Amino acid sequence: MVNEWIYAGAFYGFASLTLLSAAGVVFLKDIVHSALLLAASFIGVAGLYVLLNADFLAAVQVLVYGGAVAILIAFGVMLTRRPNMKETNANNRWVVWGAFTAVLTFAVCGWALAFTPFKPVDGTAAQVSAIDGIATQLLGDFVVPFEAAAILLTVALVGAIILAKGAKEA
Repeated sequence: MVNEWIYAGAFYGFASLTLLSAAGVVFLKDIVHSALLLAASFIGVAGLYVLLNADFLAAVQVLVYGGAVAILIAFGVMLTRRPNMKETNANNRWVVWGAFTAVLTFAVCGWALAFTPFKPVDGTAAQVSAIDGIATQLLGDFVVPFEAAAILLTVALVGAIILAKGAKEA
């Protein structure tokens, strides 16, 4: 009984962290704070993955999206030319359409979750074989595209640095 309460508390804590951080990303006007809250939202999702016994997926969530948020912060700071960073996420005329789309998407996802018959599975054997399969594919058969993607992202970051440096000197 105690374990159920602990898992329920952890679930609600991670779910709250995820949802409140995501709301902060949308409603804050400072781009750096929005990016940091995006990282907090991704950490909340990783916590939910841990509760589902998907440890590998949680680690990938933190590593991949943590790196993506770090690059997002670098892009946001370098490519935003405003002296006052408090107003970098200005409101525009699409706020109402964005809110309507978000509510519609939430309703469709809620409907899909409510009417999908989920079946429990034993995840231990499936998890080990999935991790082995992913490792074999990424580090064996697809190592060249995997490394090419890493090089492409590095070149994009260097290009953004050069563009931001050129924009500040002009």
